[in-house]
Amino acid sequence: MVIAGKLKSFLDEGRIHYHVLKHHRRFTSPEIAQALHVPGQMLAKVVIVKGEDHLLMAVLPANLMVDLEAFTAATGEPEARLASEEEFRATFPDCEVGAMPPFGNLYDVPVVVDSSLTKDREIFFEAGNHDEAIKITYDDFARLVRPKVADIARH
Repeated sequence: MVIAGKLKSFLDEGRIHYHVLKHHRRFTSPEIAQALHVPGQMLAKVVIVKGEDHLLMAVLPANLMVDLEAFTAATGEPEARLASEEEFRATFPDCEVGAMPPFGNLYDVPVVVDSSLTKDREIFFEAGNHDEAIKITYDDFARLVRPKVADIARH
């Protein structure tokens, strides 16, 4: 596999220094963190949330869970729930389901990042497939994505 086309172009055009890390095919965040030999706090996982009439992207450390009540409060959405794969599959055509990178802005999906990720100098995330991850600085990520930052995660 190769990293998602939109993502690679975006990182290259932004002149972002990044590393692509290959790993054995993994599907869960804990497995990916283990394969990369990084703590779950540094692996940014993506959770797609269905708002009233659109999708939103929650980005949080792999060792935490999205708190939908906090997410709803942070976004002002009247209601929010986890989106089904069928609801978001077509939105990320160059990505394997469940391996979307935290760059919702490339897919017209608003991004909300848990505040705990902002404390990490570097973050890791899936590259659009289940075989590769990308490592970049959090500052570069934030500069490119310009996410809303809020406390949206819990243990």
